[in-house]
Amino acid sequence: MAIKLSPSMMCADFLRLNEEVKELEAGGADLFHFDIMDGHFVPNLTFGPFILEQLRPLTKLPFDAHLMVEEPAWMISEMVKAGADMVSVHVEANIHLQRTLALIRSLGAKAGVALNPATPLDTLRYILEEVDYILLMSVNPGFAGQEFVPSAKQKAQDLSAMLRQAGRQIEIHMDGSIRPYNLPELAAAGVSVFVLGSGLFGAYPRLREGLAAFRQAAGKA
Repeated sequence: MAIKLSPSMMCADFLRLNEEVKELEAGGADLFHFDIMDGHFVPNLTFGPFILEQLRPLTKLPFDAHLMVEEPAWMISEMVKAGADMVSVHVEANIHLQRTLALIRSLGAKAGVALNPATPLDTLRYILEEVDYILLMSVNPGFAGQEFVPSAKQKAQDLSAMLRQAGRQIEIHMDGSIRPYNLPELAAAGVSVFVLGSGLFGAYPRLREGLAAFRQAAGKA
């Protein structure tokens, strides 16, 4: 699968969201990642559907809403209505995961499942038919700028093997401390969509330069 770059808008400059969306699209972003946090499932708060709704007219690139919330089913329709093309929910936060994934698809969005670093892959085995993409967290969710969890690379390799064995072509996303130096080895492990947070925002003089560095690293994969 082709490598895609997905800037995480929780790390953007909220005083310049308008300009940064346009700069990121011009710089070669493939989609936009929105981390939605409720202060319960993770110890942080970000934003709700209003931000997606305000940014939606600025770009035709896909919006990926990553719901880091307890019992997220009530929020899904609001996110899709606000412009989310993709919605991922955490297996750890869902009692009825299959039902939640079916709801996302029924609203016309792609359905994703997110897993925290310590969550085993076996939780996915019986819902692969309902999943369009899988998001592996390579940090414990809640805050940007954390250290990469080393086991995430092996987890991506194991997930790739599981999907091959099941005969499923499902995108593997990874979120957490992605840098140009670790992207090639993670791509080799099977990751095709990289969420870019603190490794992009504030790490380069201009966002275009940062995206170019990640795209160059992707070329080495």
